Amino acid sequence: MTGNGLTQIPSSTHRWINQQPRRPVFGRVVAIVLASVLVSPIAAARAAGTGEWIGTWAASPQPVWDADFPIPTGFPRALWNQTIRQIATVSIGGKQVRIVLSNEYGTRPLVVGAAHVAVSDKGAIEAGSDRTLTFGGHASITIPPGAPAISDPVDLTVAPFASLAVSLFLPEVTPTTTTHWEGVQTAYIAAGNKVSDADVKADSTTVSRLFLSEILVDAAPGARAIVTFGDSITDGNGSAVDANHRWPDLLARRLAKAGGAPVAVLNEGISGAKVLSDRMGTNALARFDRDVLAQPHADTVVVMMGINDIGWPGCALALKDTVPTADEIIDGYQQLIARAHTHNMRIIGATLTPFADAFKGSPFEGYYTADKEKVRVAVNTWIRSSGAFDGVIDFDEVTKDPKSPTHILATYDKGDHLHPQDDGYKAMAESIDLAVLIGKK
Repeated sequence: MTGNGLTQIPSSTHRWINQQPRRPVFGRVVAIVLASVLVSPIAAARAAGTGEWIGTWAASPQPVWDADFPIPTGFPRALWNQTIRQIATVSIGGKQVRIVLSNEYGTRPLVVGAAHVAVSDKGAIEAGSDRTLTFGGHASITIPPGAPAISDPVDLTVAPFASLAVSLFLPEVTPTTTTHWEGVQTAYIAAGNKVSDADVKADSTTVSRLFLSEILVDAAPGARAIVTFGDSITDGNGSAVDANHRWPDLLARRLAKAGGAPVAVLNEGISGAKVLSDRMGTNALARFDRDVLAQPHADTVVVMMGINDIGWPGCALALKDTVPTADEIIDGYQQLIARAHTHNMRIIGATLTPFADAFKGSPFEGYYTADKEKVRVAVNTWIRSSGAFDGVIDFDEVTKDPKSPTHILATYDKGDHLHPQDDGYKAMAESIDLAVLIGKK
């Protein structure tokens, strides 16, 4: 992360260091040296690669909800003697690659029997690009419950916006406890060890992510990262599957077209995410360190979250919950702002988009009410006028129907009156003043 003396350390190992008190420069150097000795992934990174890494793609880990929650998971509850091949489109390129796996919500060790990475063409592997991944020099790894694992670097030239295939062989009964539900990307599951197969013949597919949480590349000079931290509208609900048409995807392409040093865009949205409480994912205040502050070379975060805090209570998603006040949501924002600023990170607030009639006629009716709309309006007013954020992106203004401002514009509406579709996400991405993201007036 820019400005804290820790830019050379991979994201999966930042948490311990970021929790330590600030020290003078000499103290920071000592802390880094000690961390390199005590934390094995750092030592491996420094020994095997350049030591400068940056995230180019991310999917925030989340737990699987209980069976009483009224949304199906859409993926197997366990894998056994199977390979899963997951496709991820990077934002910036590099000449070396690493992956990060997560067993954060596991209650038992996660055994990965083999792992490969390759450049992908519609799920198949491009000839000559397949690479065996190792972990501390070993072709397999056992990841303890609650832990991440970062692979050793491999030489692989990856162009900006290239698609990578990450293939994991899971030889033992493996509960799918650490996931990313809204993958919006087809993953392929096949029997046996197929990590090196050019084209996996899938027995089944899923559009969720399983265990894969990040891809890193060697950082080019001046490279920086922007983290988009949000809910389903950041995660891409309503965008076309396999199209990479979420608003952060389209923002990344705009930034690349603008030129200059590479800018990675890391999508840390979780569908159903809330600022103040858990269910489909850990609340924003609890996961901010992991998903935002720990990202190497990240200097800016865009926060778009709060609509689920407002909408869930009283509908089938959270029948017994009460709607938080605008001040309670704002208090959550102020905590995020304070924590970002202590890490020399700029934090941009994005307004909450219209949601009138959201889920009307569905089992989740009641997500919108006139009283809830008053909370959204108050929150948006504060985002725009308080000056607490370092900048503002007004997605509400972009997506609302001018003739009925509480509603999303019909041409942008996925159909549930909450989520945009591809045209809406394009409008959101194109509306962003890129100067806001780099601190220029």
